Amino acid sequence: MIISETERLRIRAWKESDRDLFFTINSDPKVMEFFPFRRSRAESDALFDRVGKGIAETGFGFFAVALKADDRPIGFCGLALTDLEPHLPNGTVEIGWRLSTPYWGKGYVTEAASDLLRYGFEEKGLSEVVSFAVAANARSTAVMKRIGMRRDASRDFDHPRVPADHPALMRHVLYAITAEEWRARRAK
Repeated sequence: MIISETERLRIRAWKESDRDLFFTINSDPKVMEFFPFRRSRAESDALFDRVGKGIAETGFGFFAVALKADDRPIGFCGLALTDLEPHLPNGTVEIGWRLSTPYWGKGYVTEAASDLLRYGFEEKGLSEVVSFAVAANARSTAVMKRIGMRRDASRDFDHPRVPADHPALMRHVLYAITAEEWRARRAK
């Protein structure tokens, strides 16, 4: 299932042949710098299965991002339902991404995320999309800004699934964009 295509990318459902890339990005210390753990192969495979099942059930999740030229997967980007009550109400949709390091710095995440905002607002009828990251994660917050999201410091939170022995990773900053803001930005 192809969700969308951009000039250079295909945003699609995961394929069984993508498991190795999924493990690579979820175990890479550079990719996972702002997460409290790296996933083992078994943990990564279990997450791969959950992500695929979630997409099939809800139409939301972290989709594979592949190069359009040869369908080679390079990471993921998606719109996912959050489960972070009371910090984010049920039904809140977040946009997030991870990319294999050889593909960093080429604008792929911005390209995929911009298109997924379009997909979320135009095709899914969302009223708002949020994104959040550790405050020190300048690469991710830069993408949030590039795709038109604005910081909402009143909604920053301590991530409930970050263990206390990782205090530098607890505080998350939140960025958001509404459908109206997105449409106004596109009209410029």
